Amino acid sequence: MTLKGMVKGTRNMLGRYVGKGFYDKGIPFDAANNPCFPPMVSAIQRVGPGVKPPTAYELSGSILDEKVDEVKKWIEEYKQSWPRTGITLMSDSWLNKVSKKEFLNFLAYSPKGTAFLSSKDVSGTKKDVNFYVRLYDQIVEEVGDKHVVQFITDNARACVSAGRGSI
Repeated sequence: MTLKGMVKGTRNMLGRYVGKGFYDKGIPFDAANNPCFPPMVSAIQRVGPGVKPPTAYELSGSILDEKVDEVKKWIEEYKQSWPRTGITLMSDSWLNKVSKKEFLNFLAYSPKGTAFLSSKDVSGTKKDVNFYVRLYDQIVEEVGDKHVVQFITDNARACVSAGRGSI
């Protein structure tokens, strides 16, 4: 067997194992397009045989805690750029079709990137101008009105009217 044939066979074997993991847990195929996927596979290759993979307990515990701390640090650094660059506040509403709950997400955009700020459960509330004004005022106060350059909302009439009166 040639070296090329051995590599092809090894890659096919890797594909079968990765595929089995995806199929068994119903992982969407586009997860293979996630930018984190190739480095994860490379890290597995580098540690070599005999190293046990992390357990579900570790993934949901100490490893997740480390990632949360890393993201919090990034967000703090991100917020420090706001006085220089300002931010665009963005809101987006969506409906969870399973639980039938409505949510309104808030994000901040600056030249450094986009960050999720918060999500509000707005199920069962009357979504009129006053509701949105209160909600928008609250989020503007949280981020600091001096940092908000513009606000992008849904195009529902109440959102547009609230946006005119909020900032």
